[in-house]
Amino acid sequence: MTTIALYNIKGGVGKTAGCVNLAFLAAEQGKKVIVWDFDPQGSASFYFQQTAKLKGNIKRMLQSDAGIHENIHQTGFDNLDIIPADFSNRELDVILENLKQSKKKFRTLIHQLEGLYDYLFIDCPPGIGPLSEAIFSAADYIVLPTIPTTLSIRTYEMVKDFFDNNKLDTSRIRCYFSMVDIRKNLHNETIAQFYKNKHFLKNYIPYLSTIEKMGTQVAPVSAYAPSSYAAQCFRDVWKELKKSIS
Repeated sequence: MTTIALYNIKGGVGKTAGCVNLAFLAAEQGKKVIVWDFDPQGSASFYFQQTAKLKGNIKRMLQSDAGIHENIHQTGFDNLDIIPADFSNRELDVILENLKQSKKKFRTLIHQLEGLYDYLFIDCPPGIGPLSEAIFSAADYIVLPTIPTTLSIRTYEMVKDFFDNNKLDTSRIRCYFSMVDIRKNLHNETIAQFYKNKHFLKNYIPYLSTIEKMGTQVAPVSAYAPSSYAAQCFRDVWKELKKSIS
């Protein structure tokens, strides 16, 4: 099983949209896929129309020997399951901070999914703390959707520096530009500047109303607009990402 965490220190960069759509495309190709929604906002859970059966499920899993399987929901899409978030996920940094061997415990939970799925996609909350550190330790790849602006590029550099300073393997970092507006000179200049950067994919996700409609359609783009330009952009990003991690 390959674990892919969609992460960014900043919010509002298209992280959840990326997680939901890339997971859907992997499942559409016949792979067994599960999304684990760690963001207390629960946007990935909302897009798949799922809510946690038990409040504080992740807290129980981390603090006791409770298994992961009872928290898995089917999404209604073939080959695609989810572990929904609930608002108690906002406490995870505190829980992990006070939990002995928290990173090991986190990896043990993920290991329970081995053999059941080909891909685990993690929708991470913004910020950096014990939860993101545990995810950095457990995930095979950390994927950063990045808006092509100065402040968003700084978040990529901060994550890279964090990996370097903590002796984590930076080859596990992948980035793609999201919410791109090619009418803006800054966006075009930033994409050109990072075109040869080894961490950045060449394909990107534009800022499109079709993607914004995920909120009203309550589904991945490729499910309600499979022939759209937005769906093709997600397919291109997934194809390139999959090739880079295979």
